Amino acid sequence: MSTSSFNRRWATVILEALTRHGVRHICIAPGSRSTPLTLAAAENDAFICHTHFDERGLGHLALGLAKAGDAPVAVIVTSGTAAANLYPAIIEAGLTGERLVMLTADRPPELIDCGANQAIRQQGLFASHPSQTLSLPRPAREISARWLVSTIDSALGQLSAGALHINCPFAEPLYGEMDNEDLGWQQALGDWWQGERPWLQMRSVAAALTEPDWPLWRQRRGVIVAGRLSARDGERVAAWAKALGWPLIGDVLSQTGQPLSCADLWLTHPDAVTRLSEVQIVVQFGASLTGKRLLQWQAHCQPQEYWLIDALPGRLDPAQHRGRRLTVNPDEWLQAHPADKVPRTPWAPELSALSSRAYQFVAKECVNSGEAQLAHRLPELLPEAGQLFLGNSLVVRLVDAFAKMPQGYPVWSNRGASGIDGLISTAAGVQRARPCPTLAVVGDLSALYDLNSLALLRQAPAAFVLLVINNNGGQIFSMLPTPESARERFYCMPQNVEFAHAAQMFGLHYNAAESWPELERALSTAWQRPGASVVELKVAPTAGIQTLQRLLEKVSLL
Repeated sequence: MSTSSFNRRWATVILEALTRHGVRHICIAPGSRSTPLTLAAAENDAFICHTHFDERGLGHLALGLAKAGDAPVAVIVTSGTAAANLYPAIIEAGLTGERLVMLTADRPPELIDCGANQAIRQQGLFASHPSQTLSLPRPAREISARWLVSTIDSALGQLSAGALHINCPFAEPLYGEMDNEDLGWQQALGDWWQGERPWLQMRSVAAALTEPDWPLWRQRRGVIVAGRLSARDGERVAAWAKALGWPLIGDVLSQTGQPLSCADLWLTHPDAVTRLSEVQIVVQFGASLTGKRLLQWQAHCQPQEYWLIDALPGRLDPAQHRGRRLTVNPDEWLQAHPADKVPRTPWAPELSALSSRAYQFVAKECVNSGEAQLAHRLPELLPEAGQLFLGNSLVVRLVDAFAKMPQGYPVWSNRGASGIDGLISTAAGVQRARPCPTLAVVGDLSALYDLNSLALLRQAPAAFVLLVINNNGGQIFSMLPTPESARERFYCMPQNVEFAHAAQMFGLHYNAAESWPELERALSTAWQRPGASVVELKVAPTAGIQTLQRLLEKVSLL
């Protein structure tokens, strides 16, 4: 009886079980020990298979697919450090809720801790960061297929957010044609093979229970804070806030249209501080806030109650407010907690006036080309019926402070752990899940960190523009009190590079821009042709930081 053939049958059951839980995209890196899983995935017509030679980028590709596709995505890698490279994506998914199924091939137990090649201790490899872990035994005929499929179903049925790590040891031989010796083991699952449902269906009933005192709270002075939301939820939160007459402070990722834009600038204004001190209840939708001044206000505000509404589990409130943590989809909660039938008059109109003045002031200040102008005028560059992916560090902070993003326009980012690893590959995954024109904006160090993933952009299903803001280093450290004598060498680390050769190496279109007209022309051309383009905006190193600091000081005196 062939070990390689039974390995394949074992893997076939695992992969088929994944399809019953909505897994359609599967990301595969090359490897030998993972051969049973790879071939089982390749033979299953339910899967769309994606490949990448870099496991770290592969994990983030899956993250982007899960983020935009709102469905679990599977990953297959071989044993050893290949598996360890999935760690950053698992951490991010644990914080932002994307469902990932990480299938790591492994050596069988007898090859662990004995000096065997490419054999590491993979059980518990990712510590507490996966939502669930499942360490399978080596394939054995005496273990029924029913046990295997129900074990997979149980784990996936309980996966509401984050990653599931399934460690899969396989003994050699790994290669060879399938034989019929173990066909009966596989056929013991009967007509399950012809169906579409899981073998074991795990159901948890969750309902958006109405807060009984909501009719009283909605009559009081409230403030709504919007963090990371879907486009649909962002639009509905904005309409709900308007009907209540409550000010809405929306993050750049909120997709609410940011009715009180430039909040990171005006929140320190004395008029804002005075008016917001009168708030009685704060309702926050979505976790993960970007603006420093909003985070500071959120930490120090003292309403009678603070409600935080997000489908993700956990507290999600670093300020530890007294109030209510409601783990529910925002849309469901809004339906159960309507505003008054007659829209109320805003109780804090001064904030709207202050936001308008701040936005107009930003428009006057951000007239020179550079990061500040790009951040303020970014909505002008967005492709029609497209989407935006924002990198971390300085990029997302400047856009949050200076821009007013259009309501309901999809904006994606990795703002869980807020790392710069895997940004290009995540953006590639987002577009593969939602194949429409995509603008991704990252800094130069972020682009260098994920340069391998330019290979993924060669398969862009629609126009894709990677806009690299080259300020020659990690200039976000210029905002911090880092020692000036050590700042450049140990923090900013300027690399003095340009990205023309990187684009050429991967066969991508390239344009450089040093002014706003040049940037507009480069993007206009890029949107008219299929495939991916790299556009590099070269800016003065600290101009963006200096503009932010200058505006913070001036807006506080408006």
